Amino acid sequence: MSIGIITLIVLAIAIGGFFVGRARAMSLVGGDARRLHSLPGYYGQSVLILSAVPAFATLILWLLVQPVVIEARVGAMIAPESIAEGSSRDLVMSDVRRIAGGIDLLVAEKLVSEAELLTMQAEQANLRGRMADIGVALGSDVVQNVFEAAKEYRQLSIFARMAMAAAVFFLAVAGAGYAVWRIAPDYRARNISETSLKVLLIAASFVAVLTTVGIVLSLTFETLHFFRLYPAKDFFFSLTWNPQFRGGSDLGILPLLWGTLYVSFVALLVSVPVGLFAAIFLAEYASKSMRSAAKPAIEILAGIPTIVYGLFALITVGPMLRDYFAAPLGIGSSSSSVMTAGLVMGIMLIPFVSSLSDDVINAVPQSLRDGSYALGATRSETVRRVVLPAALPGIVGAILLATSRAIGETMIVVMGAGAAARLSLDPFEAMTTITVKIVSQLTGDTEFGSPETLVAFALGLTLFVITLALNVVALFVVRRYREQYE
Repeated sequence: MSIGIITLIVLAIAIGGFFVGRARAMSLVGGDARRLHSLPGYYGQSVLILSAVPAFATLILWLLVQPVVIEARVGAMIAPESIAEGSSRDLVMSDVRRIAGGIDLLVAEKLVSEAELLTMQAEQANLRGRMADIGVALGSDVVQNVFEAAKEYRQLSIFARMAMAAAVFFLAVAGAGYAVWRIAPDYRARNISETSLKVLLIAASFVAVLTTVGIVLSLTFETLHFFRLYPAKDFFFSLTWNPQFRGGSDLGILPLLWGTLYVSFVALLVSVPVGLFAAIFLAEYASKSMRSAAKPAIEILAGIPTIVYGLFALITVGPMLRDYFAAPLGIGSSSSSVMTAGLVMGIMLIPFVSSLSDDVINAVPQSLRDGSYALGATRSETVRRVVLPAALPGIVGAILLATSRAIGETMIVVMGAGAAARLSLDPFEAMTTITVKIVSQLTGDTEFGSPETLVAFALGLTLFVITLALNVVALFVVRRYREQYE
């Protein structure tokens, strides 16, 4: 029985329990809800919670533990001497899982029994050919103990799935029955419902924290593995990025870090002035009709996919800069450049700066403006000397948020700036960023355990530290210079 069907059945039991519990509560008081401690719906919710929560908790725990237990038992059936040279237990277990889940065991058993009559070389060639005919690709040869392990794996999986379904259904029915049995006019069903909701909210609040911890731990472990294969000093201080995938690679981060910061700097030169001036205009000068039309139009930019921005950079902005500016002045001949990616990324970041700054400026109390006007200040003087200083922490936070967004951008850089890792001050040369190289190092037919692949995790951890530092700075600025208004 599939997980989806089990889930649907448990939900059906829980929803049915809700209506049964509500009906029982009303029947106990003769239909007079005033005699109940809680509203009738809370009694139904208590039945739903006690039937669904234990069942789903058991289901999740079972799915986490079952593969570990089965693979530990089946793995003990694989004799160490049966593992071919150049292979590993993990590869053999991968074959066991594919055989158990992907082919008919009777066909496999027939192939194995016939292969035992052949020599080792003929067995390998014949067995692989016949497996290919039925559309099965195996990582190693199907030998007798691997086949037996596959049969055991399938049998244990089927038994565990049946036991899981039985346990989950039993808990759902037992929980519903117990909850219905406990219903009484003075039963505090509302407390159970509100406590469960509180636990749900706490669990939801921990999702972001646990996700961050998981990301950091996964990056850290793989980064440590990388530094055991490649010197950390060369990674952080080398001026060359040249992965060879054949040994002798130079994996210095400095060219990538320079390209990341350079492209982000150009993007901020575009987005910060335009976004800030747009926010000031919308908050202080624009009429209500103008604001209601202009603000949504600016925010539409935030909803455009980055791949569309990349196409815009590749097809329009890049050739335009090359044909009308760089080539006539003799300062560049390529449509892929830091300037191309920076300009397009700056356009993408305008709504990040504009919307947040506009909200912050509107949060400044009107009394400050009125006081400035009363002292004889003009509107522009009030904006420069009163409103902007009061809104400065929020504006700085918006700029740092846009900076973090620029540092993490990938598609615009791929299509607008190229993939050349170099140290140069020329904004019309092609460069690349850390995020682009993370993607390129993890794609393709490469060995995962090689330094050229593991370096992606070191790059990711470095990028994570940079953006985390920016967020910490933004939080410090906001808290340090934040103004509290009555």
